[in-house]
Amino acid sequence: MSGASTSVPVRATVRTPDGVELAVFDFGGHGPDLILAHATGLHAMVWAPVVAHLTDSFRCVAFDERGHGDSGPSPAGYAWSGFAVDVTSVVDGLGLENPYGAGHSCGGAALLLAAADRPDRFAGLWCYEPVVRPGPRPGYEPGHPLAVGARRRRARFADRAEARRNYAAKPPFSRVAPAALDAYVAHGLADEPDGTVRLKCDPDTEAEVYANSGGHDAYERLPEVGIPVVLAHGTVSEGPLSPTVISQLAGRLPDARVEPAEGLGHFGPLEDPAAAAAGIATLCRRPGVP
Repeated sequence: MSGASTSVPVRATVRTPDGVELAVFDFGGHGPDLILAHATGLHAMVWAPVVAHLTDSFRCVAFDERGHGDSGPSPAGYAWSGFAVDVTSVVDGLGLENPYGAGHSCGGAALLLAAADRPDRFAGLWCYEPVVRPGPRPGYEPGHPLAVGARRRRARFADRAEARRNYAAKPPFSRVAPAALDAYVAHGLADEPDGTVRLKCDPDTEAEVYANSGGHDAYERLPEVGIPVVLAHGTVSEGPLSPTVISQLAGRLPDARVEPAEGLGHFGPLEDPAAAAAGIATLCRRPGVP
């Protein structure tokens, strides 16, 4: 992996079997295909600062998950199995050949679910704090703390400059790299007729994603993910995705290693894009992988 480069992605649209129009961004690059899946409430273009360090190693493709960014809404709720469908729809729709995958939070869980469904379709995964809970599944949780917080989220701003000031002043965005925050603001807000801007991922949609986060079966299906998996985690992350939990997930995967990210939190790929890119690049440097 050489120094950072810039690339303007080519935009495409992929339709899922259940009728969702997904916005897909092909950054190009040299090497094996890499599909990137974002966290809840974010969008494909927050990967741009990471991708800037990767196009010498991979052909990079990111996409907006259903209900996020420029993709359409889910027709029947936000069960996380739908995000796995989004992953495989992009892989199939763009004809990606045995791609690697990089996923953050919800995106990491989506990749693991997709790989459990079709392990022969992926070469390996890098998952940063994938939202996969050990133990019994709680199911739908409308009172999930993150869902409650999302419903209170401010959705409109006078302009993008006001939005950026607002996000930069408080966690978690106060911790992210300026380029990542710029990407989030530039592409995560839609222009309204009155000149204001609003979040593309509606707070109620984000809340539904969180409320469904405990209903998927990725934990039970980890033994089916028979490809190399890197489980990365921040050393200062807060919440349920502790190093102990990450180790539990690794123990259920046939071929996994744990990769701590020193000094980073749950938004690690946005906090230090170069470090995230370096971790992702190790996927194609394993023994026996060309």
